[in-house]
Amino acid sequence: MVGSAHATCMPHTKSAKKRLRQSLERRTQNRATKSAIKTQIRKVRAAVTAGDLATAQTELQLATKKLDRAGAKRVIHPNAASRTKSRLAHLIVAAKTKTTAKA
Repeated sequence: MVGSAHATCMPHTKSAKKRLRQSLERRTQNRATKSAIKTQIRKVRAAVTAGDLATAQTELQLATKKLDRAGAKRVIHPNAASRTKSRLAHLIVAAKTKTTAKA
């Protein structure tokens, strides 16, 4: 059990016990999904910082897939997923224009 709320007021009815089980399972899944998204975003940003735009593009595709899936399942808000995808894409486009301007 996580948090003080679970320790002080345990459910009594059968349905409340089931809801607690479901919410704990959902919480672990949601946390894992959010963690995977954050890791993927970090990979995209690291690739852009390193100047490896090909890797950044492939990592962006994976991040987009994970963000879309999380938004569809309401793990994160769909608008937040869209906003994050847009910002990452803009980051890559800006890095591409920066490298072409130098050359």
